[in-house]
Amino acid sequence: MNDEISVATVQPAPEDLQEAVRENYKSLLNLRSPEEEGALKDESERAESAGLEYLNIPVRPDSLNEAQADRILEEIDRMPKPLLIHCKSGLRSGAMALMYIATREGISAETAMDRGRKMGFDCDSSPRMKEFFRHYISEHVSAK
Repeated sequence: MNDEISVATVQPAPEDLQEAVRENYKSLLNLRSPEEEGALKDESERAESAGLEYLNIPVRPDSLNEAQADRILEEIDRMPKPLLIHCKSGLRSGAMALMYIATREGISAETAMDRGRKMGFDCDSSPRMKEFFRHYISEHVSAK
């Protein structure tokens, strides 16, 4: 997405965590619930043993709310960069990365959406997420 934040569009495998360290990533933010199918059960331990700061904030696309988004963006601010963020398919992680960039750079939701589309991010399959994305950015960019 930019020099500070990148999105993994799949669940990273254990060897991907070592590769992330070799590529100079400092942090890993996981937006999956540990109960989700295909989630790496010991991801925290593997990430930390590889040398990454690790944080798991489970997010469901159909119930994401402003308080959750605020917390995630605050954690992205706090975590060492560059940071790798992931979920199962890139929908949640892509949305949060773009929301972070938009609110920190002061760009509109449409500009953020266009930037995301150019990078392969598309939330058209989740109307709820798309609406939340637009609303959150509009509210937080205009409040600056």
